[in-house]
Amino acid sequence: MKTLQLKRVFKATALAICLSASLPTFAAQPKDEVVAVVDNSVILRSDLEQSIAEVKHQLEAQKKTVPPEQYLQQQALELLITRQAQLEQVKRYNIKPDEKSLNEAVLKVAKDSGSPSLEAFQQKLDKIAPNTYSSLRGRIAEDLAINRLRQQIVTSRIQISDSDVKNFLNSPQGQAAMGNQAHVLHVRISGDGNDAAVQKIAKEVKTELTNSNDVAAIGKKFSNSAVKVEGADMGFRSLSDIPAELAARVSPLQPGQTTELIPVRDGIHVLKLVERKSGEQKAIVPQYQTRHILIQPSEVVSPENAKQIIDSLYSRLQKGEDFTVLAATYSNDPGSARDGGSLGWVTPGTMVPEFDEKMKNTAKGQISEPFQSQFGWHILQVTDTRQQDMTREYQERMARQLLGERQFDAELDSWLREIRNNAFVDIKDPSLDRKKNKS
Repeated sequence: MKTLQLKRVFKATALAICLSASLPTFAAQPKDEVVAVVDNSVILRSDLEQSIAEVKHQLEAQKKTVPPEQYLQQQALELLITRQAQLEQVKRYNIKPDEKSLNEAVLKVAKDSGSPSLEAFQQKLDKIAPNTYSSLRGRIAEDLAINRLRQQIVTSRIQISDSDVKNFLNSPQGQAAMGNQAHVLHVRISGDGNDAAVQKIAKEVKTELTNSNDVAAIGKKFSNSAVKVEGADMGFRSLSDIPAELAARVSPLQPGQTTELIPVRDGIHVLKLVERKSGEQKAIVPQYQTRHILIQPSEVVSPENAKQIIDSLYSRLQKGEDFTVLAATYSNDPGSARDGGSLGWVTPGTMVPEFDEKMKNTAKGQISEPFQSQFGWHILQVTDTRQQDMTREYQERMARQLLGERQFDAELDSWLREIRNNAFVDIKDPSLDRKKNKS
């Protein structure tokens, strides 16, 4: 049990660590002793000391017992090894976070620490020690890359059959999650870094919410200078309209019951089910019969050349050339190019945001101007529109998501054990080798 608790603590990302007041630990360290080699990389003594300090801080903030030093060192090293093994996989698959996502993640940390901009944040950190900002940014980039790797690898290992989905939808939990409407109250408790105070008030709020539906009064009663309590009456809505992670918590509740405390990055959440309405809510959504041409930059086509090609094709379409012929001849999307660029009936939300936005704002029969997405340059045409009943499809998609979330943690742990066992590891300090030192 102790090992499991430590694993949960060590799974905190750099973002959470920053918010737990350990920013100075990201200052660049001078060269020091190598304590372990993992494949083509090393773990330094300073890396180990930093991780131990971070975990101690979090355990103490959560009022949990800090284990003996040697045990803590061995566990910290083992989890650093697993992290480094993941980073080796990141290198192997050449996974890198895009600059926009990285800037957004760093800016989130900056704002949470009281800095209004990345520039101010950099100045603040580099006053602590030179290159502190660069070190932190690199750590966050690694976390984003690891998360993307996990999503790609672990999700591909999760197998959910049609019969799994059918059985879930026919179960009481599935019926509650998919067919019913629920009247839900939502309260969030957040603070200025005093985790113990936030946890204490969160427990009191949960008790109060059990006996009262007045979330506004609860917010006023428990908010203070250090802890903020915000409540909202979400009214009646389909559980499919609530984020899946929250819907999964609400669906097994009986009216009047509250969820357990839900700790997430922005605070602690607790929800209460006030009332439930049976009956299926129809999901009627617009669909667009769409075709497109995609030009992707490559080793032989520079980004500038890709833009020139798409502009030339747009000019030819404006002059009346056949869309299907140009798509079949030039599009880099082989699946649709074989059918003259046709994507069939497209539901909003299934394409990247740039494509969705352009599709919804292109009149039937018209050809869009060239636009760019992460895949390259596009031109699209909407040939028809319709309103489609997607109730069953939405229910099945949500069922797959819920079932996938149930399997994700177990599959992640299995995959982490595999890459740890397959990694070359040479522990230089015998006192840190768990195989030689049972504790």
